[in-house]
Amino acid sequence: MSLNGKTCIVTGAGRGIGKAIALTMAKEGANVVFADINEAGAKGSAEEARKAGAQALGAPVDVANRKQVKELVARTVSEFGKLDIIFNNAGINKIQPFMETTEENWNSILRVNSLGVLICMQEAARQMISQGGGGKIVNTASIAGRQGFPNIAPYCASKFAVISLTQSAARELAKHKITVNGFAPGVVDTPLWEQIDREHIEIGETKEKGEAMRNFAAGILLGRVSTPADITGLALFLASPQSDYITGQTIVVDGGMVLL
Repeated sequence: MSLNGKTCIVTGAGRGIGKAIALTMAKEGANVVFADINEAGAKGSAEEARKAGAQALGAPVDVANRKQVKELVARTVSEFGKLDIIFNNAGINKIQPFMETTEENWNSILRVNSLGVLICMQEAARQMISQGGGGKIVNTASIAGRQGFPNIAPYCASKFAVISLTQSAARELAKHKITVNGFAPGVVDTPLWEQIDREHIEIGETKEKGEAMRNFAAGILLGRVSTPADITGLALFLASPQSDYITGQTIVVDGGMVLL
C-alpha cells in the first residue's frame, strides 16, 4: 500500500489520531501536509516526519474558514505540485448535558466538525478535478455518528452529518474518479478523551480521572480502548489504491463496541 509520489493533507494533524495518520502517510512515502489550527503543533509534527526522512510541511488552518482552506490547498500544490489525498480529521467536542446544551456549543462543534468537513472536501475536490486523475477523500466520523450518546448531542449530530456528507460527496464526485470514504473510531486514548474525561468530572457525571473512559469502554468486545495506532492501518488502506473500488462507506473501527 505504498503511497510513493502521492501528496496528502491531514487536518487536525498536530496531535492524536490526525498526527498518527499523517506520520503513517509520510512513512509510506507520501508528501504530507500536517495542517492544524495549532500552528506549533502542526509544525512540530511535520518536523518529526522530516527527521524520519519524509517530505513534510506544517501549516496552520481553520478548517471552517474557506479562505484559509483555499490557501492551504494552494500552498500544498505550490510545495508538492498536486493534491492526491485529504484526510478531513480536525474535530472538537465539549461535554454538556442534553438539557443544558447551548446554541454556542452547538454552533462551535458543528462549525468545525461538519462545516469544516464540507469546505475541505469542496476545496480539495476542486483541485483534484482541475488536475485530473482522481483522488481520495477520507473523513473522520465516529461511532457517535451511528448512534446518539448522552452529554455529547452536538458532537453526535456533527458526526452523523459527516457520514451523510461522505455519502453525498461520493455520489457527486465518482464521475471524477474521486472516492470519498470515512472511518468511525470508538473510544481512542488521545488528548481529546483526556478533555472529555475531565469535563465529565466537572459536570458531576463521574468522580475519578479515567472513569468516563472506563464507562464508555466497558462494552468493547476486544477488551480495551483503542490507540491512534489502531486506526492507521484502515486509514492507509483508504488512502491507497487497494481501496479504489470502495466509495461512500464509513467503516467502524472500535474494537466491537457498536455492532451495525
